Amino acid sequence: MATFVLGMNAKIYQGTAGDALATLTEMGNVRDVTLNLEAGEADITTRANSGWRATAPTLRECTAEFEMVWNPGDAGFDAVKNAFLTSSTLELAILDQDKATTGAQGPKGSFSITSFSRNEALEEAITVSVTAKLAEFDQWVVV
Repeated sequence: MATFVLGMNAKIYQGTAGDALATLTEMGNVRDVTLNLEAGEADITTRANSGWRATAPTLRECTAEFEMVWNPGDAGFDAVKNAFLTSSTLELAILDQDKATTGAQGPKGSFSITSFSRNEALEEAITVSVTAKLAEFDQWVVV
């Protein structure tokens, strides 16, 4: 039998910048998360590489894009909105499972909210599309 983790079991936790994982609160008002982990590239090609380009990874980037239902008064919604409006950071842990689950993993650090775009579809709940970019890496969590 195959072992896998469903997207619905993944969790995002939030708190004040620098908070420990144990004190972070789950953001239940989140759906459709995309976690982008990328690295820049340095060309390290030499003539001795038999005509092949050689590349080495450089600085890494972490961006989380997710959607929330527009719900003023919800703690997670308000924290994200306030971080955007005040240009401050928010501590986020973007894990593939509950933080109490052995083997849960993902990045944790201070994130800047760079996009907070409201979507008003005619027959849907108002939502907000959020882009959070890593401002200060804390750790790659492995429970």
